[in-house]
Amino acid sequence: MEKTPHLYSSVACSLLLLSALSAVSLADDELSSIVGAPVFGKQRLFDDQRYPNVVVTVKGTVLAVWGNAGVAVRRSEDGGQSWGRPIAVARAGYHGGGTIVDANTGDILVFVEERQPPAPLTLYRSKDDGRSWQAEATVIAKDVNGNRPSMHMNEHGITLMRGPHKGRLLRPTRYYGPKDGEENWPRQYTNAIYSDDGGQSWKTSEPFPEKGTGEAALVELADGRVYYNSRVHWPKRPRSGRRREAWSVDGGVSWQNWKIVEALPDGDQGRSYGCMGGLARLPLDDRDVLIFSNLDTNASHRERVTVWASFDGGKTWPVKRLVDEGRSGYSSLAVGRPGTLTAGWIYLHYEHDPFKGSHLARFNLAWILDGKPTGDGEMPDLKLK
Repeated sequence: MEKTPHLYSSVACSLLLLSALSAVSLADDELSSIVGAPVFGKQRLFDDQRYPNVVVTVKGTVLAVWGNAGVAVRRSEDGGQSWGRPIAVARAGYHGGGTIVDANTGDILVFVEERQPPAPLTLYRSKDDGRSWQAEATVIAKDVNGNRPSMHMNEHGITLMRGPHKGRLLRPTRYYGPKDGEENWPRQYTNAIYSDDGGQSWKTSEPFPEKGTGEAALVELADGRVYYNSRVHWPKRPRSGRRREAWSVDGGVSWQNWKIVEALPDGDQGRSYGCMGGLARLPLDDRDVLIFSNLDTNASHRERVTVWASFDGGKTWPVKRLVDEGRSGYSSLAVGRPGTLTAGWIYLHYEHDPFKGSHLARFNLAWILDGKPTGDGEMPDLKLK
């Protein structure tokens, strides 16, 4: 496989990090064992188009998914240091986000819509770790309002690993209204689809409790609840420049206790338009460490993609760190899998300059901890053992 050279400067730091990140099951007081020395690097992955996702397969391959004029993936088998050439998933169409790694089978699912939604959908599946892709038919049921969701443009999906719905595939989606356009923003709402048969058929969740939302992200918490975080797509909503959140206790079927997340911006703050953001949870058994990505700027254009960390499942976000001070846009986050070369790494795939390609940043938790305090909650006392 022909690969592009990596641009990460410190191989020694990487090896030190990987040795410090080999633990799989960590108790509360063992969080320090995944911190390691701060490491950061980034490189360009795609030269044009839009719409990022990034996931890590069950074998530890990093997949960067991309495209709004055809959809492609690039693969990294060495933890994100180098990347193979783009592999076509679909020759035409819009990447719909919500890429899912099925932890039950190892299959990877990519959703492609024919055009800017609402639009017909095709599901593509890879059974060989992202090397090849086949289209297949799937059925998505309407929601309680009689509406069928669109895929565009959400963070990747997940496989539930706990509780009575263990093995369920779950991804964020949204209802656009009868057609796209500002006049339909008040009708739009975010939601999710879920499958208990490996993606052959899907049911649609209840709507998110607030209208005017869309482009969301979700993770499963240690207690089995699903944490849901959404963009606001309607400027007339209160505090429209802040993210929204809610929780599910039934495997993504319904959403409760929604509220405004004052600590997390929703896009550039010089206008009320929002921006798709990334969300991931570190693979710890007993502690919910979440990483969120979005823009951190008072400008009226998209720039300064930044990551935030929460150490209590999204209740507070006490630290943030700037990733790229230049023009940027949509972003997606993934974390490495224990026992593979990706262990301990955090991956951020983002639009470097909208419509001008993407970058992939790779860093660890220690690098985020060297960022700026936000004043929202307290930092945990993390000491390297």
